[in-house]
Amino acid sequence: MSDKERVEPNTMKRRMVLLWKLLYDQTDEDHPVTTYDIVDYMAEHGIKVSRKTIKPDVDLMVECGFDIVTVSGKPNKYFWGSRELQVPELKLLLDAVSSSRFLTKKKSDELKNKLTGLASVHQRKQLSRHIYTTNIVKPRNESIYYTVDKINDAIEARHKISFNIIEFDGKRRKTHRNDGEVYIVSPYALYWNDDFYYVVGWSDKHEAVSAFRADRMDHLEMLDEKAEKRPKGFRISDYSHKVFEMFDGDEVSVTIQCKNYLMKYVIDRFGDKFSFEPGEDDTFTCEVEVCLSPTFYGWVFGFGGDIIILEPEAAVEEIVSMSKKLIQNEDG
Repeated sequence: MSDKERVEPNTMKRRMVLLWKLLYDQTDEDHPVTTYDIVDYMAEHGIKVSRKTIKPDVDLMVECGFDIVTVSGKPNKYFWGSRELQVPELKLLLDAVSSSRFLTKKKSDELKNKLTGLASVHQRKQLSRHIYTTNIVKPRNESIYYTVDKINDAIEARHKISFNIIEFDGKRRKTHRNDGEVYIVSPYALYWNDDFYYVVGWSDKHEAVSAFRADRMDHLEMLDEKAEKRPKGFRISDYSHKVFEMFDGDEVSVTIQCKNYLMKYVIDRFGDKFSFEPGEDDTFTCEVEVCLSPTFYGWVFGFGGDIIILEPEAAVEEIVSMSKKLIQNEDG
């Protein structure tokens, strides 16, 4: 075999790769390249090619499934057509990555670079996002990514997991809940809520379905023991509506009286299937299933008295007690 015969196949392969790179990186509908542009580009990379070679090369790429659009003319123009993600979709994803409290700054920057790489160099200018995230607390520990992977593996394998729950003392030192108690859970699903991952599953300790924040898990391990089956009739969608961020409390039916303007906020939290009755004085009363916890009471407090808990009595007494503590703290 002659040197010429050995070189030509490699030259063609390199030419095709360079053509792909040129079209993918530097062209879009508003920025096509001409046949002459391609010839010059190849020459810059040490490959001599004639104009007549370009169209067969492009046709071959189209035959292989690449969306290369040809604009017939003298000369022809070419550009990369549809992409996996369009510019508006990339903008949404970039905003989500930038503002996520789940991602460290380092990981956010890495993902943003990867996302912008899916667009042409010209489209990347449109992806310069000015998202103000000064009040967003970014985590520093990147082990959460490995934690989530382990949990997914356990869900797929249907095995139990064990872990400690991270707490912090008054001096901001990391500790473990209940002096390092090991929690055993049969994970059913990872649930994304308020920019955090939660593991929803059967807790051996609580003997009930519970939720735990993934970033608060420490020393996570997948056990050899098979996971408990889901309780009959359990659905993650129903569970998430009931607890909506309000984990670790007792699930009860609560009757609340709300100002009419708050209907949209109640729907945001509980969906639109709860029973309610219009009342007087621009109010309505509804019954919802929640987990009583400080988070729930905090949600009620957040509306400055425009939501009133009517039942059960225990919930009424608890929020009254909290109100008194707040007043005492202010007086003190």
